[in-house]
Amino acid sequence: MADSTIWWVLAGAGIAVELLTGTFYLLMLSIGLVAAAVAAHLGATTPVQLVMAAVVGGGSVVAWRRYKQKTPSALTASANPDVNMDVGETVQVEAWAADGTSSVKYRGANWQVALVAGATPLPGLHSIVEVVGSRLVVKKL
Repeated sequence: MADSTIWWVLAGAGIAVELLTGTFYLLMLSIGLVAAAVAAHLGATTPVQLVMAAVVGGGSVVAWRRYKQKTPSALTASANPDVNMDVGETVQVEAWAADGTSSVKYRGANWQVALVAGATPLPGLHSIVEVVGSRLVVKKL
């Protein structure tokens, strides 16, 4: 069997395992296996093919990891406006209690309200930034 065929079979197996497990890093390693198959098609020796698989596969894993570290993490469901329809809406806070909480009427019900960390409790219009259980976390507009 030709070297390139072995590399293509390994790449296909890596992609199949990635689809079963959902481990995106296996897909990056499969890119390295494809690079080795291309090198075999171009007539490279076995050691060069192995180096290509290691460098391209390992390099793509490192590149993906750096990309993921630089990308901001996704919002939690309680603070994501795509998941929670209340995030971004406004409420009118009349007065704040000494402990930094209040009660407001929102969507026909009474809700407990808390300020985001470090905010000054001032009455007025506030925006909902997160919903934690039955408590709205708000910031001043």
